[in-house]
Amino acid sequence: MNYEYKAVNLEKGEHRSPEFLQLNPIGFVPVLVDEDIVLSDSLAILLYLDEKYPHRPLLPSDLKKKAINLQAANIVSSSIQPLQNMTILKQLEDRVSPEDRDSWVKYFIGNGFAALEELLKNYAGKYATGDEVFLADLFIAPQLYNAIIRFKVDMSQFPLLSRLNEAYNQLSAFQNAMPEKQPDYPSLTTC
Repeated sequence: MNYEYKAVNLEKGEHRSPEFLQLNPIGFVPVLVDEDIVLSDSLAILLYLDEKYPHRPLLPSDLKKKAINLQAANIVSSSIQPLQNMTILKQLEDRVSPEDRDSWVKYFIGNGFAALEELLKNYAGKYATGDEVFLADLFIAPQLYNAIIRFKVDMSQFPLLSRLNEAYNQLSAFQNAMPEKQPDYPSLTTC
């Protein structure tokens, strides 16, 4: 699949430019522009790509595992990741100390990770829902990275997620997707 990568520098406020807001009025990333459709939500983008390029499905055919993948993706996209967005963190910085901010973020990461541990305990194999990478893994892997690298979360209480993180780190596709490997990678010292 050919694509054009366009970086949006959040630290410089490029997500608030008039041009970007035409693509996504809420000003969040990512955004996918594919011919005449514009999608601006990770789950919507991945489900769209899954349908458009069905040769490697992101959802298993087994109905239960499909539902678990969607539930895991939803836990990440509604209960963990949004609470780490730059906009929210900047609002917190205006009200609390950096330590309190990080404590707040770690609390929500911990709640989400505990839910994922419970949800996946009867489904996980090498990866979140078996021995193939599916949608849940695409949502979980970046959150593990963020929790460990950016927020220094103690992963000892999340053995399943720690094991999954080790498995993800062995895959070249996941290694290539690491933030520091992206052409527009900023320092993680700021939020």
